[in-house]
Amino acid sequence: MHDRHLRCATWNVHRARGTDGVVAPDRIARVIEAALAPRALHVLALQEADGDCPPHARILDVDRIARATGLDYAHDAALRWGPESDGFLGTILFLAPTLTRTHADTIDLPGHCHRGAVSIEVVHESRPLRLISTHLSLSQPLRIVQMRILGQYLRRRPAMQTILLGDLNEWRPWGGAMLSRWLVGTALRGPARAGFPSTRPILPLDRILTDAGTVREMQVLAGAEMIRASDHRALVASVTVP
Repeated sequence: MHDRHLRCATWNVHRARGTDGVVAPDRIARVIEAALAPRALHVLALQEADGDCPPHARILDVDRIARATGLDYAHDAALRWGPESDGFLGTILFLAPTLTRTHADTIDLPGHCHRGAVSIEVVHESRPLRLISTHLSLSQPLRIVQMRILGQYLRRRPAMQTILLGDLNEWRPWGGAMLSRWLVGTALRGPARAGFPSTRPILPLDRILTDAGTVREMQVLAGAEMIRASDHRALVASVTVP
């Protein structure tokens, strides 16, 4: 039997503030339409996609993004920070209509700046999958604590393939202690590709990882408008579902 796969993308949109200093939500939407929508994605994860401070107010036109990509905006009221937000602490997920949602949670993570994760369990062609998107802290000790909390969450949930995607703020390609199987409880693996800063990428802060199957065909997207739109470039990959 052939392995199934999910086409995944993650992008820290920097609250729509580009490298030119201009806050331009419309530009973020145009880049998604031009660079990501044609890739027939199953999963699109955005970080820093709501306001930084409470009430974490919406910035983007999520309906426009959903129409352009053919994906469903995944956040009901339980998956939003509040009524003025589109996501949870800036994390927004869009999922293909073929992914049948079975469970979803938001996970609070500690830190000087409030962090969090969104976890959605789905069925893809009869296979159960868990998708977690997050934006972790700049501090390595805090990232270790945050990943430990995610690991404890995974232990309480049913066993299934997990895909973790987002801005992990881990600059070392090997991931360090925060991605240790002994800390998290499962081995999350995937290529490290530099996408930050967008003008001259040298650090692999954004990741697409899985604990089963493989992460293949990873690309860091380029293009003049992508580089201007955010301080991160978007990352896309295909994740096999064995």
